[in-house]
Amino acid sequence: MTNLLILPLLIPLFTAILLMVIPKHIKAQRVIAVISTAMTILAALILVFTIRAEGIQTLDLGSWEAPFGITLVSDMFSALLVTTTSIITLIVTIYSFRSIGFERERFYYYPIVQFLLVGVNGAFTTGDIFNLFVFFEVMLMSSYVLLVLGGTKIQLRESIKYLLVNIISSALFVITVAYLYSVVGTLNMADISVKIAEVGQPGILTAIAVLFLIVFGLKGAIFPLYFWLPGSYYAPPVPILALFGALLTKVGVYSIIRTYTLFFYHDTGFTHTILGVLAILTIIVGCIGAVAYSDVKKIIIYNIIIAVGVILFGVSVMSPDSLEGAVYYLIHDMLIKAALFLLVGIMIAITGTTDIRKMGGLIKEYPWLGWTFFIAALSLAGIPPLSGFVGKLLILRGSFASEEYIGAAVVLISSLIVLYSVMKIFLNAIWGTPQEYTGASKNKAKYLWMTSSLLVLLAVFYGFGADVIRPFISQASEVLINPELYIEAVLKE
Repeated sequence: MTNLLILPLLIPLFTAILLMVIPKHIKAQRVIAVISTAMTILAALILVFTIRAEGIQTLDLGSWEAPFGITLVSDMFSALLVTTTSIITLIVTIYSFRSIGFERERFYYYPIVQFLLVGVNGAFTTGDIFNLFVFFEVMLMSSYVLLVLGGTKIQLRESIKYLLVNIISSALFVITVAYLYSVVGTLNMADISVKIAEVGQPGILTAIAVLFLIVFGLKGAIFPLYFWLPGSYYAPPVPILALFGALLTKVGVYSIIRTYTLFFYHDTGFTHTILGVLAILTIIVGCIGAVAYSDVKKIIIYNIIIAVGVILFGVSVMSPDSLEGAVYYLIHDMLIKAALFLLVGIMIAITGTTDIRKMGGLIKEYPWLGWTFFIAALSLAGIPPLSGFVGKLLILRGSFASEEYIGAAVVLISSLIVLYSVMKIFLNAIWGTPQEYTGASKNKAKYLWMTSSLLVLLAVFYGFGADVIRPFISQASEVLINPELYIEAVLKE
């Protein structure tokens, strides 16, 4: 069973290579992509239950023991994220059959999605800081291709900005890792934590912590480094937008959580205060964007930024409750953002516009779409007992216990603004005055709805089944609260 944690990387990797060989056989590509991603989900679920029973799983590649070799590490936190990522990828793949278009399918769409899955799952699983960079690059190279696939004017324009930002942040990532290595002399994440604990995090390591925050903040789109995200994510078709919105920023967020709880927890007065202030500003900027626009895609895109702020505020507080809330909310946000983008994609396919002022009355012809969107909107805003509520409640409880009243108030107010922004879509586009539409047929709309509603059902279960899920989330946050658990599992002390 020790090799189990490499399967969510190997399955999509070999699938991607196989799909590259048969580019003209679209039906075969679809079937292989679905079967492979389902196998990845199965491997990830078995891994989750293995960790639940036996604790953190590690794999030393090439039998070189940590900290000298490359180590893969799966604790409950990374295993849950790998499972969520694989589920979202499967549903987006099935949704793509009727929405991405034959032209894009012909140009290696399915293999690139599998490569993206390798990069994201690899970033969540690696126990080596340099290999985190490597998996980041696999993920980013796949995202470059997906962003320009189809070659529309807006895609080509936005891809230049996206490329520039990510090339700069990748260069900064390597420089920061080099600085860290020059100080601690190791790249193994558990060993880095041990070495930093021995020297007690002097000023140079606090400076490196801030550099990591800049690197991962660019990837995760925190204030003021979010500027590239609204335009870049707006450009590609909806299935690609759903993958980007649900997964890419979350890898940046995961990296901040991992480094700030495993490495840089000795001098939290400085680093975590900066993180907390930036998280609050991120929430405020996201709220302004979500309220300002009448474009369905833009509204949900700015809600990504709000969620990044809420999760990272929970991390900055560094209490057991707030960290558990951050983990819970992170997984909720991955599911619900993917669901909302896919639902919004159906609305755009039917109406032929992204402007809510030109939509209206969809509830009359498509009641199933309207009410599914309504449930997803309430879940996003954190209305109890839906999935967004549990994570936010834990973050707030941790904030009040740590006397972080300003941040807690911003999180509370942001919930109302999130609710207002998504209800604006509901009242205008779905309720509103009925109009004539000549877009997607009812059959196509129903197919897309049946696919995306699976994610909404999962999100609803994630809220209502909190009693079942909470033990897994608690186990995931234990490693963040107590880094020794991670260190002992990797270094086998």
